Amino acid sequence: MRPKKIRWVKCEPGERCFRPQSVPVKELEGVVLTIDEFEAIRLADYEKLAQIQVAKQMKIHRSTVSRIITSAHKKIADAFVNKKEIKVEGGCCKFKGR
Repeated sequence: MRPKKIRWVKCEPGERCFRPQSVPVKELEGVVLTIDEFEAIRLADYEKLAQIQVAKQMKIHRSTVSRIITSAHKKIADAFVNKKEIKVEGGCCKFKGR
C-alpha cells in the first residue's frame, strides 16, 4: 500500500471532543474524526468551498478530498444516530504557519 500524502491544515482543532449529554461517560462509545477529516469538513461544509478549492488548500487530489469528506460524514452521522462521542485527533497532517 502506498503511503498517505501529507494533508496541510490551517485550523488546528486543539482539544475537541463532543459528547451527548444523555449518555453517562462510562457507557459512551466513540468515533475518531481525524484532523484531516475535520479540516475537510470545515472547509467544505462550514466555509462552503468547492472540493477543488479544498484540495488546493490541503495540497491533495480532489478525489482524496471526496473520500475524506465521505468518511467524515459517515462517522458524524454514526455518532449522532447512535449517541456516540466524537473525538478529533490523529491523521497524516502538517499545520500551515508552523
